[in-house]
Amino acid sequence: MMKMFSGSLWVSLVGFCLAFWIGFRDGGVPAAFSTLFLTVVLAVLEVSLSFDNAVVNASVLERMTELWRRRFLTWGILVAVFGMRLVLPLAIVAVMANISPVAALVMAIEDPKGYAAMMLSIHETVAAFGGTFLFMVGLEYFLNYEKDEHWLHWIEAPLARLGRIKSVEVILALIVIMSMAFFVDEPGRLSFLIAGISGIITFLIVDGLGAVLGGGDENVSQATIRDAHRVSLGLFLYLEVLDASFSFDGVIGAFALTQSLFLIAIGLGIGAMFVRSITIALVERGTLQQFRYLEHGAFWAILSLAGLMYAGIFAHIPEVITGICGALFIGSAVVSSRRASASV
Repeated sequence: MMKMFSGSLWVSLVGFCLAFWIGFRDGGVPAAFSTLFLTVVLAVLEVSLSFDNAVVNASVLERMTELWRRRFLTWGILVAVFGMRLVLPLAIVAVMANISPVAALVMAIEDPKGYAAMMLSIHETVAAFGGTFLFMVGLEYFLNYEKDEHWLHWIEAPLARLGRIKSVEVILALIVIMSMAFFVDEPGRLSFLIAGISGIITFLIVDGLGAVLGGGDENVSQATIRDAHRVSLGLFLYLEVLDASFSFDGVIGAFALTQSLFLIAIGLGIGAMFVRSITIALVERGTLQQFRYLEHGAFWAILSLAGLMYAGIFAHIPEVITGICGALFIGSAVVSSRRASASV
C-alpha cells in the first residue's frame, strides 16, 4: 500500500517545501506556516471533492494495460498539475482578457487580485462546459441498455431502457442547457449556450476517438498487445478530459481561499496526485469487485456534481456541500454493497 502512495508523499514533501518558501519570501516565518496550512487545506479539499473521480478512473483503468496505468500516474499527473491547474487557468484568462499567456502569467504574479477577479468572472462559462461534460459522462453510464446490474433499481432500470433511443444522452443534455439558458442573464446567455454545447461536443469527440482507437467496451485482455495499447491510449485521453472537467470548478473555488495561482496549483496538484494513487490502489486491490455498487455511487456523485456546477451559476455553492454530496453517494453505495454481499 505504501508503495502506491510513495510518489504522492514525495510530491507532497516537495510541494509543502515550495509553499513554505513562498510564504517565507513574502512575509517571514508566520506567513510561511500560514501558506503551508493553506496548501494542506487545498490538498485535502481536492481529495475530498475528487474521490468519486478516483472511483470512475479505477473503472476505466481496469481496462488499460499496465504500461498505460503507469503513464497515467506519471504523464497524467504532469498534465493534471501543470496543465489543468496552472497552464489551463492562464490560458482561460489570456483568452478572456485578450492578452498573451505570458501577460496572463505576469498578471497572476503582479496583480493576483485582478487575476482572481478575472477567473471568478468566467465561472458561468466554466460551469456550463464542465457541468455539461460531467452530465454526459454520468448519462452515458446509466443510459447503457446492456447494463443489467442496478443499484437504485427504480430509476436506473428505466434509464437503461431509455438508452435504447439513439443519441438520447445528447438530446437530454441539450434540453437541460437550453432550458437553463432562459434563467441566465441576457449578457451571459450566449456564452452559457456555447460553453454547454462545447461540453457536449468535447465529450462526443473524446468518446468517438476512443471508439476509433478501438476503445468501446473491449477489454484489453481480449485484444492483441498493439490493439491493447491503442485502446489504452483512447482511455487515457478520456481520463485526462474527465480530470479537466473536475478541476475547473475546484480551481475557481480555490480562489475563495487564496489569490495565489501558484499556491492553488501546488495544493490542488498534491491532492490530484493522491487521487491518482487512490485510483491505482482501487484497481490493484480489486475494490470495485468487492463493492459491486461503488461504481454506481461514483457516477451518481458525478451527476450531482454536474447539477451543483449548474446551480453554482445562480447561487454560491460552498465546496463542502459538493464534498458532502459525493461522500453520501459513495458511502451509501459501499453500505449497499456490503449488504448485498452479506445476503448472497
